[in-house]
Amino acid sequence: MKLTRIAVPVLAAILLAGCTVGPKYARPSVPMPPAYQETKDWKAAQPGQPSLSLKWWEMFADPLLSNLEEQVASGNQNLKVAEARYTQARALIRFNRSAQFPTITVGPGISSLRDSSHRPYLPSNLSPTGDFVLPFDASYEVDLWGRVRRTVAASREAAQASAADLAAATLGLQAELAFDYFELRSSDAQKRLLDDTVKAYTDALQLTTNRFEGGAAPKSDVAQAQTQLDTTRAQDTDVAVQRAQFQHAIAILIGKPPAEFRIDPATPALVPPDIPVDLPSQLLERRPDIASAELQVMQANEQIGIARAAFFPTLLLGAAAGFEGTSITNWLNWPSRFWAVGPLMAETLFDAGRRRANSDAARAGYDATVAQYRELTLAAFQQVEDNVAALRILEQEGLQQRDAVNSAQESLQLFTNRYQGGVDNYLQVITAQTIALTNQRTEIDILRRRMDASVLLIKALGGGWNISNLPQISALRNPRP
Repeated sequence: MKLTRIAVPVLAAILLAGCTVGPKYARPSVPMPPAYQETKDWKAAQPGQPSLSLKWWEMFADPLLSNLEEQVASGNQNLKVAEARYTQARALIRFNRSAQFPTITVGPGISSLRDSSHRPYLPSNLSPTGDFVLPFDASYEVDLWGRVRRTVAASREAAQASAADLAAATLGLQAELAFDYFELRSSDAQKRLLDDTVKAYTDALQLTTNRFEGGAAPKSDVAQAQTQLDTTRAQDTDVAVQRAQFQHAIAILIGKPPAEFRIDPATPALVPPDIPVDLPSQLLERRPDIASAELQVMQANEQIGIARAAFFPTLLLGAAAGFEGTSITNWLNWPSRFWAVGPLMAETLFDAGRRRANSDAARAGYDATVAQYRELTLAAFQQVEDNVAALRILEQEGLQQRDAVNSAQESLQLFTNRYQGGVDNYLQVITAQTIALTNQRTEIDILRRRMDASVLLIKALGGGWNISNLPQISALRNPRP
C-alpha cells in the first residue's frame, strides 16, 4: 500500500515530463533574391546535381596543385585545432546527456565513535562504539519542463556547429593554398617575361653601342639603353621576393617547414574554369559558415527555453539504501539494512530578479545570433556577386589587354626598325619598350586576378560542401525546416 502511494505521484510526474517550455525554432528570414544580378550570361548548375565537387581544385587541371591540396587536411595545424574543438563538443554531448539518467553513488565508511562527556543530555553509556556504513544513494531530476532535453539539444547543435566550422576552416585553407599557388605561378610568369626582356634589352644595348662606336648614334643612346637594362634587371630580381614568400606560405599550409619545401619554377598554361553558380536560396545549404551560424541560432533558441524552465518547480527523486552496523560482524546482517525513498519538489520564491535577468540575456543573445546569421548571409551573397562580376569583367579586360600587347609589340618593332634606319632617336625606342613591357606585365596580372577570382568564387559558393555533409549526431530535437 505504501509502495502504491509512492508510485502514483512518481508516475504522474514522469507523464508530465513530456512538457517543454520555451519557443520552437524557426529559421530566421533573410532577404532572398530570386537570382544573382551578375549571372545573366553565366553557366547555370545542372538541376539536382552538385555544381562543384569536394575536390574542386581538380577543375584547374594542375597535378601539382591537386597534390598540394590533398596535404592540407593531414598537415595543417589550424585544422588540427578545429578537429580537437569538434571532438570536445562531441564529448560535451555525452556530459549533458548523462543528466537524463539517475546518478548513483556509494560511500562506504568505517569509523570509531566516542561522544563527549560534556554533551547536553548526557547518555548513560559513554564507551566508544564503531560505525560501519555501506550506503548507496540515487538521485534523478525529472525533466518536467525540458531543461535537460534542451541542454542536450543545445550541445548537439554546438557539436554540429563545430563540425561546420571545421568544414569552413578546411575550405578556407584549401582556397588560401590555391590562391597562393596561382600568385606563385604568376610570379613565375613575370620572372620569365622579365628574363626574356633582359635578354632583349641586352641586345638593344649592344645595338646602341655598335651605332655609337660607328659614329651613327650619340653617347646618350648608350646611357639610355643601359638605364633601361639596369631597371629591368632590378625588376627581374624583385619578383623573387614575392615568389619566395608565397612558397613559404604554401609550406606552412601543408604543415612543412619552409626550409624543407620547394616548388620548381614553371609557367603552366593557366585557364580559369567554368564555374556553375546555383540559385541564392541554395547558398544557405552549401556554405559551412552559414550552416554554423544557423546552428548557433538554434543553440541560442534552446538557451531561451532553458532560462524559461528556471521559473518552474524542480522535481527530484531520491533514494538511499545500504547497511550500517557497530562492528564488522554485524555490518552486513539483514537487521543492519536501511533505506529511504521519496520525491522532493523545490521552487524559488524570491531571487531578486536573477531568473528574469537570465531570461532577458538569453533572448538578447538569440537576437544577436540572428543578426549575425543575416549579416553573414548577406555578405555571402555579396561575395558571389563580386567574384562573378570580377570574372566576367576581367575576361573582357583580358581580351582587350591582349590587343594592347599586340599593338605595343608592333609599335616597338616599328620604332626599333626606324632607329636602326636612322629615322628616329633612341628615346622613341625606350618609350616603346616601356609601354610594351608594361602591357605584357598587365596581361599576366589580369590572368592572375582571374585565377584568384575563380578561387574566391568557389570559396564563396561553399566549394563542394553541402549541409548533408554534416555528421548526424543523432536527431536534433527540432528538425531543420
